[in-house]
Amino acid sequence: MGDMNVKKLKKKKDRANYVHHLLNDIKALDLMLKKGMIETEPIRIGAEQEFCLVKPNYSPSDNALEILKDIDDEHFTTEIGNYNLEANLDPLELKGSCFSNLHNQLDSLLKKAKDAAEKKHTKIVLAGILPSIGLDNIGEHQMTPLQRYTVLNEAIKDSRKQDFNIHIQGVDELNLLFDSVMLEGCNTSFQMHLQVSPNSFIDTYNWAQAIAGPILSACANSPLLFGKELWSETRIALFTQSIDTRLNHSY
Repeated sequence: MGDMNVKKLKKKKDRANYVHHLLNDIKALDLMLKKGMIETEPIRIGAEQEFCLVKPNYSPSDNALEILKDIDDEHFTTEIGNYNLEANLDPLELKGSCFSNLHNQLDSLLKKAKDAAEKKHTKIVLAGILPSIGLDNIGEHQMTPLQRYTVLNEAIKDSRKQDFNIHIQGVDELNLLFDSVMLEGCNTSFQMHLQVSPNSFIDTYNWAQAIAGPILSACANSPLLFGKELWSETRIALFTQSIDTRLNHSY
């Protein structure tokens, strides 16, 4: 799930040390590719499912860490919003009944999350953007209280040196000036992973880009944000504008 031990880089020495380690990682990857140290088979798939936690009236909850503790399963982890969790499925070889097996595990994990949530009078909801989410649900007080998210928020804000100017136009229009990355916490998704051989990466990347549009059109699941009807898939514009360290553009 990654290392939760993070800290903000405050000094030039810390930043230089970070860049040094980053370049070493890139060199190590280059060496592994040249020496064939990355396996080429078998090909595997994986997936992760993010989901919302809501109160009985379907407004966002604030008890993700409590529910995560009750679930007590390493397949689950946190998200930036204290009303979201994520389930990570086991990798499976791409053969036979792998998709059915993945589906069965997903159902099992979601049931475990549902059972734990019900004990806290909470429901789980699968939605790209929760239609009931409001501006009062995305303040920093709703951020999952872990250092990694605080550092992420501060680092992006320091890099931008200005608030996030959100502009999305659909049937309605949203103009919003916001002061944290918590807007990204509005988004949840189901993400499939495909392990590929280094030798076929370029071709795989190209066909993945080619089919992204049609697949996205079939999976649109976030037309509403803060009571406004925007894009059929509003997550794209919201995600881009809510974490970009550069200046915003209108969508």
